[in-house]
Parts: sequence; C-alpha cells; structure tokens
Amino acid sequence: MGLFDVHAHLTDKRLFAREAEVLAAARSAGVTTIISNGLNPSDNAAVLELQSRAPDLVKAAFGLYPVDAVLPEMLAMGETYVRDAAPVPSSEAVAWVRDHLDDAVAVGEIGLDHYWVPEALWAQQELGFRDRVSLAMEADKPVIVHTRKAEQRAMEILIEMGAPKVNWHCYSSKVKLGLRIGNLEGHYLSIPANARRAQNFTMLLQKLPRNKVLLETDCPYLGPDKDVVNEPKNVAGTVDYAAELWGCGIGEVQAQLEENFERLFGFIP
Repeated sequence: MGLFDVHAHLTDKRLFAREAEVLAAARSAGVTTIISNGLNPSDNAAVLELQSRAPDLVKAAFGLYPVDAVLPEMLAMGETYVRDAAPVPSSEAVAWVRDHLDDAVAVGEIGLDHYWVPEALWAQQELGFRDRVSLAMEADKPVIVHTRKAEQRAMEILIEMGAPKVNWHCYSSKVKLGLRIGNLEGHYLSIPANARRAQNFTMLLQKLPRNKVLLETDCPYLGPDKDVVNEPKNVAGTVDYAAELWGCGIGEVQAQLEENFERLFGFIP
C-alpha cells in the first residue's frame, strides 16, 4: 500500500516530456498509484500508451472533458476554446471509451461546465454527462467528475441516477454544498496539492468525513507552489497537511486514505 493520485494529467506536454523523471520522483515520494485522466480521444489514447509503459504505477481513466464534449458545437457557434487536439463528435469519443473501458479503472474526467460552455449547449452537455455516467455504472466503474459553475446540477443528476461510485475532482464551489456531497453514499472528494494556500480546500480537509477524502494533484496544475509545475509526488505534502489539521500521525492519515481509495476503486493503491 502507498500514496496515490486519483487525478493527474501525465500526458500534458509539461509532464510528458519528462515522463521518466516525473514517475521516478513519484516513486521516491512513496506514490504507488497514479490515475491519469483522459480529456478526449487523442488524450485517452496517450493515457493508454502511458499505462502500458508503467503499468505498476500508472492507471488509466478514460473520459471526455465537459468542454470537449460539446466543442464542435461551440466552434460552430463562433465560440473560441484553445485545444491542441482537433474537436471530435461526442458520439465518436464515447464509442472509443466504451471499446477500451476494460483497460481503465474509471470513467473520467467527465462532468458539467457552465463557465466555458454557453447556456444554449447546457442541455446537450447534460444529456452527454448522463450517458457517460450510465456507461460507467454498466461497467461497474467509478466516475471522476469535473464541474465548474454547475456543482449543484451535477449533484442532482448523480443522485437521480443513483450513481454508486463518484469522485469529485477539485471541487471548488461552496463548502456547505461540498460537505453535503461528502455525506452522500459512495461520493468522495479529492483534495489537490495546493490545499495549504487554498482556504476552501483547507476547510474541506478539516470538515469532510475523513472516510470520504482522497488525494489528487490535477497536475500540472494546482501545485503547492503557485508558479511551479505540479507533479504526483506532491500528494505527500497533502498527507502532511491533513495530519496537522486532523491532529494525528501521518501513518494514521495514510491508512485512512488508502482505505478510502480501495473502497471506491476496488483495489489497493
């Protein structure tokens, strides 16, 4: 058993070019499992290749980022959104996930985004989100959820659908709603490595049920140092911070987090 990162983007160009170094640093920090989340078909394929190169450490999650899910329609409307990969129809992207789901530990990241996506496409985005949650439920896989300015609606949908295994990645809305989510059966919140400098994540770490807390980095974003590229190794700092806030030893924190991970993902990190 060891430390884990349930939400990384190891295929990001800032990390991909340093793959061996990044993975070695993670191992040295005691990280034994990194779930690298896919954003779109080309990124999912890169995640799958990465998993094949480091299967002892990297586990794949295949998804469709909420903006990518409606990106062709956004561009057709004249909206702009910078993405290295070419836009792909949602049906084609989801077909790839369905065909490769046996190689993944979760469906993610998926969700709702009301920040970048215009309101005219919210209904379409929601239908796609429901389809992806259903796909995960049919395969008995957890979903890793991204929400931005749509947390309440995403929660309502997941409750309505009875989704049994949910990780809320980088939850950044009201703490009160986050605590409500944390008390839902099967729902977990992963805390990023910038918790020491982010009041909302500090409050969640303090107030959430301890059996609903997970670790993430969202690397290369949300590092402990604002202007430094984040890496999976930095989950170790979040464990240290949790021990301070919980008033217990690091070993106790790590044991609790490992138990939480195994309960959601079905294997020991």
